[in-house]
This record gives sequence, structure tokens and C-alpha cells, in this order.
Amino acid sequence: MNILDSLQMAIATLKTDKLRSLLTALGLIIGNTSVILLVGVGEGTKKLATEELESFGPNMLYVIPERGNVRQSKGMPKTLVLADAEAIATQVPAVTAVAPQIKNQQLINFQNLSLETSIVGTTPEFLAVRNFQIATGEFIAENHLQRRSLVIVLGADLAKKLFPHQNAIGKRVRLKNNSFEVIGIMAAKGSLLESNQDNAAFIPITTMATKIVGNTSPYGTEVSAITFTAKNKDSVRAAEFQVSNLLRLRHRISDRNDFAIHSQEKFLQTSNLVTLGLTASLVAIASTSLLVSGIGIMNVMLMSVKARTAEIGLRKAVGASAGDILTQFLIETAILALAGGILGTIAGAGCVTIVTFITPLEASVAPLAVVLAIANSCGIGICFGVIPARQAAKLDPIVSLRHAI
Repeated sequence: MNILDSLQMAIATLKTDKLRSLLTALGLIIGNTSVILLVGVGEGTKKLATEELESFGPNMLYVIPERGNVRQSKGMPKTLVLADAEAIATQVPAVTAVAPQIKNQQLINFQNLSLETSIVGTTPEFLAVRNFQIATGEFIAENHLQRRSLVIVLGADLAKKLFPHQNAIGKRVRLKNNSFEVIGIMAAKGSLLESNQDNAAFIPITTMATKIVGNTSPYGTEVSAITFTAKNKDSVRAAEFQVSNLLRLRHRISDRNDFAIHSQEKFLQTSNLVTLGLTASLVAIASTSLLVSGIGIMNVMLMSVKARTAEIGLRKAVGASAGDILTQFLIETAILALAGGILGTIAGAGCVTIVTFITPLEASVAPLAVVLAIANSCGIGICFGVIPARQAAKLDPIVSLRHAI
């Protein structure tokens, strides 16, 4: 008997009991659906994390204070100050723009409405460094810094909360008993690392230092962070190295740094590793269902061997070899496994599409995941189908026919 005859006979046998065939393949369908869905969600999570991190700004790095056991000469700053940012802007060739920031939580008031929000004191370079855009009005200008002007730019969400039914430009809000004129509204930016960037307000860094937080360092205007951009992606490491050396010289550090430099590239690498590990763990868990379904296939096929003892005996009596019987049962198992893999992949793709529509994740079905899922399904099905197939091939025809009688 050739392979084609065995294939036709296997298909005919599976059609005679469609419900049993469907239930046998159901475990593989569920397993493959889970694998495709989880891989798709993992890819979507990776894309979302990458987009959020890239919203920091192109080739952006930032420096934050880091207190520790540092050997410093007397009279040198123990934290970052505005003069450090100015030195980076003028002395580091690999850097194109620098934006120091002072951050503080404050109550912002308009008429009878009072909201707690993040106030950011910064410079005009903030827009370019952090890749922000102005929706209406204008951003902080150089003359605002020089005059320590009481002007403020509101984030998109904050503007809607304070002025839900009117134009905010030209209105005045209060911060720490100071009246600030609203000169601009930022374009919507979205959340970043669980922080809503649209719920912040921006004022000149000089105004922030003198009117809101005060000069907290005897060595100058202390800043919360210094963000800066490298010339291009190839210059990121050079910029990091040069800024580190400059700050160590300025702070006269001979031991561990009193600052830390972070780059977008490092965050992306960490994010990708975390996402990959999480996806691999979820896929491993989902793959256990494929193993369980493989055991189910073996159980059903063993029962099928017992139920078809007479058929096997009759086929052997008319000349079918043990190889023919083995081939037929393996083909039946392979068909069930392949059908389960394909149907599971289709169902998984459908679930991924639903996730894309109802969540912010841009989940997608990776072609490699489809190939691996179907191949894994077929491999598991065939492996677990070998035992029942061999048992069927070893049946003695005389005993089988006697059992049938």
C-alpha cells in the first residue's frame, strides 16, 4: 500500500467520527492559539515600550544627581547645578542641545479650582531635547529667563482640567502666591513610564529657582536633571564619555561619581530584555498545553486502536503489513496535529487582531511564530502518536480476528 492510499484511508477514518477528531485536535488548537496570542502581545508590548522611550527625544541622554561616598574638595558642588549644564553646552563637542530641569510638585490654582501637578523649570532648548511640540501659543523664550518672568506653559491634559470651556492663553493661574500668565499649551505627548507628561506645567528655570523652590545649593542653582542630545546615534557614547569626564573635572571627583548618566539606548536594551524574558516565560507556560494535548492525542489513539482491533486484524489478514498499519495511524495523528496547528494559528491571529483593536498595543502575528507553532504542534502530535501506532502495528491478526468474533 502506498502513501496516497494510506492518506485516503486515514482521512476516511477521521471523517467517520468527526466529533472525536475535533475533540482530539482541540487541545492543540487551544495551545497554538495561546502561543500565537502571547507572542503577538509580547511584540506589541515591545513596540509600545520602544515608542514611549523614543518619545524622550532623539539621541537623548540625561544626567541626574547621585549622592554617595565621594571624595571632593571643599567648595565644590555636591549635586548638579545650572553651571554644569552651561558647561556641557559650551565645552562638549558631541552635544548639540542642553536643557536643565528643576522639578517640583505644586498646587496650581485657577479661581476655585486647585490641582496638584508637576512643575518643571526649564529653558527654551527643552522642546528640541525632549521632542515636545507647542499646540497653541508659545514656549519659554530667552527673555523670560533673563527677566525671571512669571509665565507658564500648560500640558494638554492640565489645560483641559483648568480651562475645560475656555481658551487658556492669556489667563492667569497661581503658584505659591505668584500669579503666572499662561502663554502656551503643549501638544499631547502621552504617558511615559507611568508618568503623564501632559499633566505638567513648564516655567522658566530662573523663575523656578527664585520664586518656587529657592536656591537650595550654596554653589549655584541646583537642578533635578540635565537632559542633552548627541549629534547623532553614533555620537551617543562619545557624548556620554565627554560629559562624564567634564563633570568629574568640575566636581573634582577622584572616587565614585556624584551623578549618573542614562541614555535612551540603555533603556531600550533593558526594556527589550525584560519584554523578551516575559514573552518567553508566557510562551513556555502556554506550550505546556501542547504537551497536555499531545498526551490527549495518545490516549484517544490508544482507545482507537482497541476499538479498531477487528479492522486491523482484517487488514493484516488480507495482506497489509505492519508498516502499512503504522503508517496509517501516524498519518491520522499527523492530520489531527496539522489541523490543530492551523486552526489554532487562525484563532490566535484573530485574538491578536481583537487585542489590537481594544488596547493600545500594536500586537502582530510574527511569521516565524506561525511556522514554529505549527511545526511544534505537528512534532508533538506525531511523537505522541508513535506509541499507539506501534501498538496497532504489532497486533496479531489471528488474535484480532478472534477478538472481533
